[in-house]
Formats: sequence, structure tokens, C-alpha cells
Amino acid sequence: MKNFAAKTLAFFKKELMLSVALIAAIASLFITPPSKALLSSIDWKTLATLFMLLSTLEGFKKENIFSPLLRKTSRLGSMIALTFFFVFSVFFTSMFVTNDVSLIIFVPLTIILFRAGNKEKFILPVLTLENIAAIRGSLLTPFGSPQNLFLFSQSGISAPEFMMMMSPLWIASAVLLSGFIIILYCRNLREKIEITGTDFCPEWDSSRKAKRTLYFILFILIIATIVSRTVYWPYVTLLVFVTLLVFDRQILLQTDYVLLLTFLCFFVFSSSICHNHNIAKFLSDHVSDHEYIWSILLSQLISNVPASIVLWPFTKNLVGLLYGLDSAGLCSIIGSLASVINLRIYSREYPGKSMKFMFVFTIISLAFFALVVAPQYFAIPVVSNWLGL
Repeated sequence: MKNFAAKTLAFFKKELMLSVALIAAIASLFITPPSKALLSSIDWKTLATLFMLLSTLEGFKKENIFSPLLRKTSRLGSMIALTFFFVFSVFFTSMFVTNDVSLIIFVPLTIILFRAGNKEKFILPVLTLENIAAIRGSLLTPFGSPQNLFLFSQSGISAPEFMMMMSPLWIASAVLLSGFIIILYCRNLREKIEITGTDFCPEWDSSRKAKRTLYFILFILIIATIVSRTVYWPYVTLLVFVTLLVFDRQILLQTDYVLLLTFLCFFVFSSSICHNHNIAKFLSDHVSDHEYIWSILLSQLISNVPASIVLWPFTKNLVGLLYGLDSAGLCSIIGSLASVINLRIYSREYPGKSMKFMFVFTIISLAFFALVVAPQYFAIPVVSNWLGL
């Protein structure tokens, strides 16, 4: 019994983000007791989508599907070119496959190449820049992030109007990210990376072509499910699960269920808060006309996706709410669930170094936030009047 207790304590010390989320979820159940309404308001679609992505991308890893991309990328030769490639790959792909997915794809590839080139000292700042790229690149499109998708569907605004609204932030972020990359290598803009051998990206095994094809098909199906916003996502989730169970059940054991449980705890917390009458009345009295500040601050407690669900019913200014939610992930790890994913990927590769990640992330990300927070605030009324919102 003592051994079990010691192992449990060690596990929760190692999984710091899960521990925080679990404590918050349990505490929230004392505020709002469990009910059918609470369970139904949990974002099961996001959880199901994340399960499908994590499982399928484990298959990608197992089948070395990204090997051709890694081999081509390794020929870039300079650190600044490689960093620009990875950061802006995240920036642009996040617009179409969501910020979570872009990080799940490119963060492991970054770690593989930087390890192979003996440049691990740059991994943490580059992963932080990729995190910023995921948050700021995805804000342009209605389906770039879960909170964008939710508010786009609730507000009734058209896709062109949405993209016009977010384009000033998107353009400014691309310029700032370029500046941050140059500053990272300012001591030696010609910093080289030499990658020898092919151990980091093995050749494709021709006998496993069917498995690679299967995972490609599953990935395309999942992306189509995300982009189309289909109501049939439960059936797609079941199809993915059964397919993996039949053809590669080992992948189901390798899926990151700790990350899924962390997300579930955050959603339980936000749903409990939202269903409390006194809290709802307080938000009704204070959120209107202060959406920008409220969305940033509340996201530091429950992350931006749940915060969007909580704040939307009390919102009058859509621009302020979106600008705040799409900036909240720059303040802390909890501010965006995409950041939680990034931390989790890093922690699996470097056990016990979560605090080091959070330290570097906080410094760089807050510096970026400090540069955008005031201009965005003053841009809100200008953009609102411009679009007539």
C-alpha cells in the first residue's frame, strides 16, 4: 500500500499540469455539484478529436511517416533557416488544421532534428516560438482554434469578415516572430547545424506500406471532420478507435491519455463555473465592455477554450473577446490548451524538465505579449467600427 501511495505521489509530481487541473476540477464540483447538464456541457467533441489526433500521430511516429520531410529539412544547413522553416510551418498550417494539430506535428520533428544536429540548447526557445506561432497563426481563420470555431458558429459573422477582423493581429505577429528568431541567433546569424547519418529518419519499410496508407487515410478523415464541423464526429471517433483496435492495437496503449485527462479536468472546471448561478450573475454584471481584459485573465485560470464558452453569453464586443482569447496563451501555459500540448510533448521527451520548459516559455512568451497587448487594446474600437460590429 505504501509503495502504491509513493508511486502515485511521484506520478502527480511528474505530471504537474494534470495535478493542477485535477485539483481545480475537484474543487469546482463543490461549487456546482455534478449533474447531467454539467456533463453535457463538457466539450466532448474536442476531447474526441484530440484522442483521434494523438492516436493517429503515434502511428505516424511508429511508421516513420515524416522521414522524407526530415531528410529534406536537415539539408537546410543553418540554424536560422531551420528555425524559420519550423516556426512558420506551424504558423501557416495552424490556420487550417488548428493550433493543436500543428504543434503535435512539428514539435516532435523539431526535437528530432535538433538532437541529431547536437543543437539541443536551442530546443526550448524554438519550441516556445513555435507555440507563439501556433497561437498567432491560427487566429486568422474561423477553424484555426477551438475558441475561434466556437465563437464563429455562435456569432453568425461571415468567414471573410472574421478574417478581416483578425488580419491585423496575424500580420503583426508574423513580423514580430521574424524579429524574435533573428534576436535568438543575433550572436551568430550564420550558426550552422550539421546532421550526419540517417538514424534520426529511417528509410520507409516497403513491407509496411499498407500501415502508412492506413494512417494517411485516418489523418485526412480527422482533418475533414475538424474542418467540416460535422455532427457525425462521434461515429468518426468510433471508426478510428475500431480501426486501430483491429489493425494496430498497440497504438491505443501508446496514446497520451494523461493529456486527455488534463483536458477533461479543465473542461469539468469551466462547466462547473458556468453552471453556478452566482458566478453567472457576477459575470453578467462585469464582463460587458471589458471583454478583452476578462478573456485574458479568465483564460489564465481555465484556459482560453473554456473561457470562450463561459464569457460568450455575457459578451457585447466580439472583437474584444476574440483578441483577448487569442492572446491569452501568451501569458502562461494554462492560457491556451495548445501550450499544454506543447509542454506535454516536451515532457515526454525530457522527463522531469517541465519547470525548465515553463521558465523559458514564460520569459519569451510574455515578452511577445508585452509588445502586442496595448496595441491590440487600442485597435479593438477601430476594428469594431470598421466592420460595423
